[in-house]
Parts: sequence; C-alpha cells; structure tokens
Amino acid sequence: MFRGSSGQIVAMDAYCPHMGAHLAEGKVEGDGIRCFFHNWKYDAAGTCIDVPSLGKPLSAHVKTWQTAEHYGLIWVWVGVEPARSLPVVPELEHTDYDYALGSCFVKNCHPNVLLINAIDAHHFNTVHHLPLEIVFEQQTLSENAITFSNTTRGGDNVWLIRLLRPLYRQAVTYKMCYWYGTTGTVTLGPDFLHFHILFALRLAEGGTTEGQSVLLTQKRSGCLGWGVNRVLLWLTQQVGDYFATGDSQVFQTIQFDLKTPTNADQSILQFMQHVNQQTALIWKTWEPIEAENGTDSHASVGAVPPLAPEAH
Repeated sequence: MFRGSSGQIVAMDAYCPHMGAHLAEGKVEGDGIRCFFHNWKYDAAGTCIDVPSLGKPLSAHVKTWQTAEHYGLIWVWVGVEPARSLPVVPELEHTDYDYALGSCFVKNCHPNVLLINAIDAHHFNTVHHLPLEIVFEQQTLSENAITFSNTTRGGDNVWLIRLLRPLYRQAVTYKMCYWYGTTGTVTLGPDFLHFHILFALRLAEGGTTEGQSVLLTQKRSGCLGWGVNRVLLWLTQQVGDYFATGDSQVFQTIQFDLKTPTNADQSILQFMQHVNQQTALIWKTWEPIEAENGTDSHASVGAVPPLAPEAH
C-alpha cells in the first residue's frame, strides 16, 4: 500500500510479475511505484508503464484493490464484487465528526465471536455486574448492516441506577450496528450526550482477530468545541477500555460453540443468521485446476473478510 503524489491511496498485490521481487522494497514515483530489483514501474491501476532496460513498457500487470479513507483508517475491499457501502455509525452518518484512534489489539478468536459479545445480554450481569435485564431489538438496515437497540428493566433498587434514570427518556441508550460481520459500532450514553466507538476487525493468521478501535463524536465548532471534543474522545476511550478489560480473558481461551442457546441468546442467533445470508461474504468465483487425470476440475477460493482496515 502507498500514497501517491496526488494523495491517492493504492493497494496492490505485493510481488512484481517479472521475478517476484517485493514491491515494498521499491519507491513511489508520482502515483505509481517502481520495483527495486529491475526498476519496472507500475501505475495506480497496476499497469506496467516503464521497463528501463527495454525503453518501453510490457503488458505486465499487478492486481489492485479498491481503497477508501474513512474514520481515520484506510479500508481495502478484497471482494470479487464491486465495493459496497463503508461501515458507518448510523447516528453520525450525515453529520461532521471528530475522531481519534483508540486501541490496537489481538484476540485469540474469530471476529464474529468478538462482536457478539456486545449483544450478549446475560454477560452484562455476570461479567460487568450491571443489575439490569437487557433485551435487544434488531433491525436490518441493509443486506450488510444490522442494528441492535436495547430496552432495560429493573435496577430500581440500586442507587446508581435511580440516579441515572432521569437522564434517559426511556431506556439506557445502548445501540450496536454490525457491518459485514467484521465491523461494529457502539453508541451509548445519556440522552444529551452519546459516546461512539467503532471496532474494525479482520481475521489474522492462525484464526485470531486483529482489531483497531476508533473513538468518534459529533463535531463542535470553534476552539471551545475542539477542546470539548478532545475531552469527550478521552472519556469515550475510558468507557471502551472498561468494558474491554472485563472481557479480555475470555477471548484468549474461548472455543465458541453455541450448542444450548437460551432466550437471552436471541440477538446472537439473529446476528449469526444475518452474517450467513450476506452475499458479499460468499465467494462466487471458481478457478479451473488441472486434475491428475488431465481433465479440468474446480476448486473454490478460500474466504477472507471483505472489508479489512489498514491504519497508517
């Protein structure tokens, strides 16, 4: 990946089609990249545009991938279909926002397993000791996005809950929005002040999850607004760290296998069903390979998450 002189982000396969040298050893020229080994140059579309030893280009090509900059991250679409919508925080979709990069982390489980933790209603009682009954209501935004909003009951015998209750019109605001089964956004807080956290995840080597959190808040004008947002982003980080710390140990040892779902697991089942129905997560291409008997057979290409964040 590299940024060209025009500011464009380019993502392409790593190896030069001449002899296989790694293009990261080369240098960026304009909006293209020149291989270190024999100085072949490729433009932003991956087309060979210069072979110095020949004085002309050849019909060599490096595969490129669609990219976008969003929420402080570089996103790469590696699906076979045209890129779809970028993940967004629904509440901030049509407003200006400030952001700060939060924590990078690695967990010893699949991204889907990490995301469902945020809609595991019962664990808020057992792990985080919140004296509330939480029920999630789901709404499908699109083929690739699903939201879960909470309603809460109980807790009236706890002084902290009684103190916080007047700050909310109905229930304590807690909303999740999941995109492509690998990216989740959290919105929480009282009616007058919402905190937003995005968790961008991708499947890493060995079946682990590599993640990056992004802290977001609605943009406020002027120097005072800038200062207020810095404080709010810091507070958002503390909120995110509190919940992450309580769960971290589970994701180092878990072997997810939901054999005995209960009523409290309904939201998890809805998430799993939504992920399984997304065509963007299903590989549709087949590559012909030569079988031992000389006839053509077909092998499917393995799947990876269609949206993978790269932070630079």
